[in-house]
Amino acid sequence: MRNIRIIVAYDGTDLAGYQKQPDDKGLTVQGCLEYGLSKICNEPIQIYGASRTDAGVHAKFQVCTFQTSGSIPVENIPRAMIAHIPKDIVVLEAVEIPLDWKPRWNIYGKEYVYTIHNQLIANPLTKRYHWHVKKPLNIDLMQAAGNELLGTHDFTTLKGTNSTPADPVKTIIGIHVEAEGSHVTISVVGDGFLYHMVRNIAGLLVDVGLGRRKVEDIKGYLAAKDRRVIGKTAPAQGLCLEEIFFTKERQQEVLQNKYSI
Repeated sequence: MRNIRIIVAYDGTDLAGYQKQPDDKGLTVQGCLEYGLSKICNEPIQIYGASRTDAGVHAKFQVCTFQTSGSIPVENIPRAMIAHIPKDIVVLEAVEIPLDWKPRWNIYGKEYVYTIHNQLIANPLTKRYHWHVKKPLNIDLMQAAGNELLGTHDFTTLKGTNSTPADPVKTIIGIHVEAEGSHVTISVVGDGFLYHMVRNIAGLLVDVGLGRRKVEDIKGYLAAKDRRVIGKTAPAQGLCLEEIFFTKERQQEVLQNKYSI
């Protein structure tokens, strides 16, 4: 029996999220990968992912593992999978790892990036990958609001409505808001995230950037532990799972280069 780790990228626009659904409504990343891997390994395969992205959310660096007794060389897996999964999903890399390596326990955090097109006129060429916000955003205020979220907190206020109960205490290590012309990104690094948490962070920071909410109220929103005190969840298409960190050193490298931490 071998334990194999794959790195996967996908355009989530036409997918029903990462996790396989019992009602079989729509294509999921997990379902497609298990189908393809079962074909090339000639046995039923079950995969385990590091992050359960929502419907419409994209990923540059999703991490999954599976065990197989099949003999296919790991270096052949990315190419072999092309014929068995939708073109929206690509296996970038496959490596054999120790049997006790698990994606939910052997990682050092995740980075998500939320992208906004901040201009009066929409951009049809990138609309699958951003949230179109027409009015000008105050980037300095958005960064100041993000700084208020840093550290370990109960993030109940930022969880998805009617989401599955989970430990709401998470640690956000870095938030960086950057604008290049009309292109605005909100990058977030944390040890873990609640359902819809990053999209709710994006929605909250945009409200601050538009002057609808104040930086000094952020701590009060967290203390309320009530999803109803903030606004709407930002659209799924702006969110991308950027990276999952296998080592503390890689996490620190990203934090120092982008977040100045």
